[in-house]
Amino acid sequence: MKFTAEIDIMPLKALLDPQGKAVTSSLKNLDLSEIDNVRIGKHITLDIDAADESAAELKVEQACKKILANHLMESYTYSLEAV
Repeated sequence: MKFTAEIDIMPLKALLDPQGKAVTSSLKNLDLSEIDNVRIGKHITLDIDAADESAAELKVEQACKKILANHLMESYTYSLEAV
């Protein structure tokens, strides 16, 4: 079966997000002071060949833990859809 995974990787809430801080500051300079606490992360899409949904989930978990996310600094969430 084929699956598509949509993965969102974000910096941990306890850590500083320099990109988000810079964007927040720029938005204030553009008279958009109502917007605050911007956090910037990554969005990754993967196509997976797997026997079933649980095998596909295992592949996504392995990819996130081994290469896509730095578990010391980032958290991740994902959704999986059969295609």
